[in-house]
Amino acid sequence: MKATANIIIGHNHPSGDTKPSQEDILLTKRLCQAGEILGIKVLDHVIVGSEGNYFSFRDSGLINQA
Repeated sequence: MKATANIIIGHNHPSGDTKPSQEDILLTKRLCQAGEILGIKVLDHVIVGSEGNYFSFRDSGLINQA
């Protein structure tokens, strides 16, 4: 039986602006690459803002949905 590991990454932007910074995008790419090496799939990276607003890298196409 093959074990599978998946993670969802999340962090908040206290400013309330959920737009990912260039650093957020680069870090997400690096974490996905590291996950591939380790056999851990990054399902999504979510940035939480104010009043229930959020940004999903997966929904935005910045993380492969395959």
